[in-house]
Formats: sequence, structure tokens, C-alpha cells
Amino acid sequence: MNSIELIPAIDIIDGQCVRLTKGDYDQKTVYRDSPAEVAKEFELLGFKRLHVVDLDGAKSKHIVNSLVLRRITMETNLIVDFGGGIKTDEDIEQAFEAGASMVTVGSIAVTQPDLFLGWLDKYGADRMILGADVRNGKISINGWKEDSTEDLLPFLKKYVDAGVRNVLCTEISKDGTLSGPATRLYMEVMAAYPTLHLIASGGVSSKEDIEALDAAGIPAVVFGKAIYEGRIDLRELIIDNG
Repeated sequence: MNSIELIPAIDIIDGQCVRLTKGDYDQKTVYRDSPAEVAKEFELLGFKRLHVVDLDGAKSKHIVNSLVLRRITMETNLIVDFGGGIKTDEDIEQAFEAGASMVTVGSIAVTQPDLFLGWLDKYGADRMILGADVRNGKISINGWKEDSTEDLLPFLKKYVDAGVRNVLCTEISKDGTLSGPATRLYMEVMAAYPTLHLIASGGVSSKEDIEALDAAGIPAVVFGKAIYEGRIDLRELIIDNG
């Protein structure tokens, strides 16, 4: 295993490091009190990237945990992509001011495509990640509480044609379940858009799952629960990926 980019995830509620199951706020497990300390541990292990999600922000439709983001970016040199609650110009500016290198935006791309395209033009494709959260083949929005009428591949085509290069695709039915990733879905996306930097998310339970995504040609993977539940030996993963 040598080509897939490994991106650990930190999800935040009430300033704490948590994980949900299938995006359900009622199925929450708190793992650590300090996300910044967790981020520092990832950096010490050799990770370069970090995916941070403001779950309070996703629920409230505006950024809530920008101070936690700032602590992470001030106390580590990790390349942090941040998502959750980015709905306005003020939100996206707040995320970048708090030190995010990239932002993940999903709901706005569905509900206000012109705003998303404006951000893509203003900040550039390298700083924007299109969040494509999928449930039953449809794009889901607003902290996964609503399903849109958008089908995944046509939704992606619209934005790939507009210059999007980074996509974070989460299969919601898999997320936080440790049941294995939706590798076939990601392969379909890569077959349709071979130049895309696709970040797979949801269901990763083991080193073998990551190896399978790597073998399938998926460029990057985000994983969280498998780390916090002790299913993956991060040192071994980093050495193998080195």
C-alpha cells in the first residue's frame, strides 16, 4: 500500500471529539475532551492531513466550533480541511481565518449552486472540497437530516465541469458502522471522473478496508471510528504507507 492518502477525522460536538453512527446525533460516542490533543497525536504519528467536522455547525447551519479549529491549526502543522455549517461568505471566511487550508462544502452546492461556484472562483479549486454525502443514491444535506432529489453522478458532473477537483464522498448508511466502505460506489465515481481527487468516507473498519480502497484506485480515504475504537494500528498504517 503506497498511494492512497490517509486522512484521520475529528468530529466535534460541544468542543469534544465524538463520532456518530449513520449521522444520528442520538447515537453519539464521546472519545476525547480535547480535539487539539488528538490532532497533535496524529501529527506525531506522521500524518500530514486532518479532516475536521463541526457537527454542531452542520446542525445549526453556521460554524460553531471555530475556536477548536483555531487551536488545532495553531498547535499543529497539519493540513486541515474543515466542514460543517459553512453556509455564508462569513462562515467560509471564518474557517479560513481560523487556519483551515481547505473547506468541505456540501449542502450549499445543492441549495445555492451560484454561491458555491462563486466560492470556487474566489478561493480556487485547491481550497474547495465538494462534499457529496449519499443516501440511497441521493445527495443528502443539512447534517444528513434531509435528502435532496439530486443523483450522485449528475450532481458531480455539474461541478467537475465547473472546475471542482476535490470531492469528499460519504456513504451515510456506512458512516460510523465499521461495516466496510462503499468501494463499488467510489469505483463508479472514479470510472466516470478519472482525474478527480476522490476522498472516500464511511465504514472503514480495518487496515484491509483501506488496502481494498487503495487497490481499487481510490486517491484518498477519511476514517475516524476505526481509530477511536482501536481497530486500526496507526503506526503500522503509516509505516506501510510510507
